[in-house]
This record gives sequence, structure tokens and C-alpha cells, in this order.
Amino acid sequence: MRQRYIMVTLALILMGLPQLAGAESGIEFSIRYFDRRVYHVDCGPILVQLTITNNSPAPFRFKLANERAFSVDFDVRTAANRPVEAAASLVRLRGQSRQVFFREVSLSTGESFSFIEDLRDYAAFTQAGSFVVQARLFPQLINPAAAQSEVVWQSGGVTGGPGINPGALVAASGQPLGSNRLALTIRPQPVIGPDGIPLELDVAAHAVLVRERLPPDEVVSYIIRARQLGHWERFFLYLDLEAMLTRDGYRRRQWLAESEEGRRRMLARYRLDLQNAEVDGAISLIPLYYVIERTEYTAREGRVIATQYFREGMFIQRKRYVWYLERRDEIWTVVDFSVSLLGAVDSLPGSAGGGW
Repeated sequence: MRQRYIMVTLALILMGLPQLAGAESGIEFSIRYFDRRVYHVDCGPILVQLTITNNSPAPFRFKLANERAFSVDFDVRTAANRPVEAAASLVRLRGQSRQVFFREVSLSTGESFSFIEDLRDYAAFTQAGSFVVQARLFPQLINPAAAQSEVVWQSGGVTGGPGINPGALVAASGQPLGSNRLALTIRPQPVIGPDGIPLELDVAAHAVLVRERLPPDEVVSYIIRARQLGHWERFFLYLDLEAMLTRDGYRRRQWLAESEEGRRRMLARYRLDLQNAEVDGAISLIPLYYVIERTEYTAREGRVIATQYFREGMFIQRKRYVWYLERRDEIWTVVDFSVSLLGAVDSLPGSAGGGW
């Protein structure tokens, strides 16, 4: 019994080392739940408030990226001390060759600075269970460059070259600040409808639409055919509107600042804007014809590449669509997409066709 007590005491001391290191420097980095409640798998955000406090006698300056994922990172572990995989959106974000814009924050002695992040943007919670969460703040931004890539730090941002490795996270200069640890419990997904899938009404057929266990390529074909036939209920059935709405940092921060009712209004507005082609217009275009070129997927993530043909004046324009999907509760849904031009052609390779 005494030996077990000593081991537990040593473990607690080791867990406190990051906090002690931060306290010695006079800079305190802490996290807490912004609106702690009952969390379920793939249901609602997990909002965490991050606070930096300057307890040192000198000003503390650090860089804060517009995309917070380049300033902070979360280490999430299971009860068995196994790390939780990074969210797919985070891997895509850090894996792109892009400029990262930031602003410099200066804290005088005794001042604090706080912001809120959604833990689901950083960790992929695919199963219920108990977890331990710790955050790290990178005062000089995260440098996701592998050995073969070059990163240039500028006053207006950071430019990353090719070959970015999202797993190689090191501070540009100095060591990251470690926060306290939070205990997190995630419960199983509540049952809403058959297999836990929300039900939607197909106005045209006067019947309830239910998501089926379709493979990624069939999901994309389903969405494209729905758009060709003007069936909006079918078009939205396999779109994860929340994931698509919160793809960029500005809209994500708006989403996090809203109440549950405000988020429902944002989703309703986003859905209407998609129908009117006021946002993400490329996804609402009606193709004359399409070809699924390639499908790649793992147990939880998928990518479908399709060539889609559109009438533009006297020409037929080819565009390559890359559809990104995630699998939740055995159902594949679209969470992101990208479009690139392939050039014009004189005629279609076949007839558009299609039907249900």
C-alpha cells in the first residue's frame, strides 16, 4: 500500500512539471472549460478557454496566428496514456503550403490574454471514454516543417514550402509553454433516429430520408445527382454543414462565440446561402456530366476525385473536384472540397443521365 502511495505521488509530481516550468519563468498558461457540460461523441463543440498571464517583472510578447492551430496544440491522451489522433481538418490545415498571418500580443506585468478554441478542431474523438487534455502555446508559432522543407518567418506571416510534416511540431525559437491538465469524459452518441442518424424529409417524395451506409464514391455521386435533379433535401443529406461552415478561422470563431440557438441560425443561414450560391458557389453549380476518377479512403477518412463538366457560354468547362469525407457511425459525409480548372472541351464524353 505504501509503495503504491509513493508511485502515485511521483506520478502527480511528474504531471506538474510543465506547470512548474511555466511558473518559474513568470508566465502562466492555463486552460479550463468555457461552458462545461455533458459531451458526446461527434456531437457539439468542446470549448476550451486558454489564458496567458504575465506574472514576470518584464513585458511578455508572443505571436498569435489568425489560424490558432499555428499557435497552440493540444495533447489528448486516453486513460491508458495513448495519444488521440489529430483531427483530419487539422492535418489538412497544417499540411498545406500557405501563408500564416499573425499579430503580436504584448502583455505587461499582471495582464492576461484569453481566447477560446474547440478541442474537436485538434483531436479526433471517435470513441467514448475518459481522456486527459493538456495544451501547449508556441510563442513564436508552430513550425510544421520537416527537415527537407524551408520555412521563412516574416513580420507579416510565415510561408511554408513543400514537404510539410504535420506531426513534426517544434517551436520556432524557445520552448512551448505547457498548461495544466483537464479531465475529459465523452459519452456515446445519443440516439436520434435509426442508427443514431438524424432524419430529414424528402419534400419531392413525401418520405423520410435516412442516410445509408454508402461508400465514399457513391456518396459523392449521390450529391452530384441530387444537384443535377434539383433535389435539395437529397443534396444536403450527406453534407456535414457544421464542418464546412467552420473551415476557415473567421467563421469558426463566430461559431464558437454563439449560443446553441445562434449556431442553429448560422447553420440555417449557411444552408440557404449554399442554395443561393452566395457562399461556396462551386459546390452548388449544376454539372452536365461527371466522372469519378479516383477514390481513396481509410477507416475514417476518404477522398474522392471527380471531373465535372459545366456549360459556360459557348464552351464546356472541365473542373476537378476533390471531395473530402469523414466516416462517423458507419456513415460517410462530406466535410470539405476543393476545385481546380482543367480547361475547356468541345463536347461531353457521354450523356449526363442519372436518376434514383
